[in-house]
Amino acid sequence: MRIPESELILNPDGSIYHLNLKPEEVANTVLTVGDQDRVEQISKYFDSIEVKKQHREFKTHTGHYKGKRITVISTGIGPDNIDIVMNELDALVNIDFETRLIKDKKTSLEIIRVGTSGALQSEIKVDSLLASEFGIGFDNLLHFYGNTHTVFNTDFTEAFVTHTQWNSENSRPYVISADSKLIEKFTSEEIIKGVTTTNVGFYGPQGRILRLALQDSNLNDKIASFSYRGKKITNLEMETAAIYGMAKLLGHRAISLNAILANRPNGTFSQDPLQAVEKLIVKTLSLLVQ
Repeated sequence: MRIPESELILNPDGSIYHLNLKPEEVANTVLTVGDQDRVEQISKYFDSIEVKKQHREFKTHTGHYKGKRITVISTGIGPDNIDIVMNELDALVNIDFETRLIKDKKTSLEIIRVGTSGALQSEIKVDSLLASEFGIGFDNLLHFYGNTHTVFNTDFTEAFVTHTQWNSENSRPYVISADSKLIEKFTSEEIIKGVTTTNVGFYGPQGRILRLALQDSNLNDKIASFSYRGKKITNLEMETAAIYGMAKLLGHRAISLNAILANRPNGTFSQDPLQAVEKLIVKTLSLLVQ
C-alpha cells in the first residue's frame, strides 16, 4: 500500500524530513551519538568522508574507516528523538521513496550507540566501558507500537516491577535484549557487560535532587539492589532500551556501548570525560573492523 505524503514526509530535494538524508547517503553500519560534537570526534578517524549533513540536532557524516562504510549520526537526547531517528533510518533503506511502497527485500542495519552513562554499582569504575546486554525502558515509546510481545522479556519486567514496587502512575517498564552477535563482538577485557536503564529525564527520573522532591527517593537504591538470574542493573542513561525496541520491531541489529562518566553511589565523576569517550570511540572502531 502506498504511504501518504502526510506519513512519510520528504523534503523538496527528496531527503527524509528530519534527518535530511537520501537513501544513498546511509551506510549499513550506523553509529549513533547523543551529542552533535561527537560526530566529528568519530569521523576524524575516517579515511574519507562522503556525506556531511545537518538538520536541527541531527548531524550525519558517512564515510569509510579501514574499508568499512560507516554512518555516524547524532540523535539528541531521549527516547522521543530515537523514535524519529530509528523510523527514518529504516525508511531510508526499506521504503522506495519514488513509489512510496515498502520494499520486498528488507535491509537490516547494524546500529551501535556510542554514548555516556552513569554507574549504579559502586564497583564499576568511572571511565570504564560497558556494553548493554539488556535495556530496561522507563519511557512509554514502545507502548505506542504493536507486536511488542515479540520483543519484551516479560518475566524480567515482572520481577523488576515487583522488586521496585513500581509506581503504577508511571509508564510500565519494558526489558529488551541487545543483538546477541553484536554483544559477542563488542564484549572484551576492556568492555564489561551490563543491564542498562533508559530514563525519561536526567534529573528527577535518574534520582537527582536539586530543588524538587522525588516521588520515590529510594528508587535508585531499589534499582541497584535488584537482580534477575544473577544479572544486576549496572547503569542508567536515556536511549538504549528505545533503540533496542525499535531495532527489533523493525528488523535491525543494535547494541549500546557506554563510557561510564559517573558513579552514582560513590558520588564521583570522570576527571576527563572527553578522554573517556575518546577511549570508547577508538575501541568501537577497532572492534568494528576486526
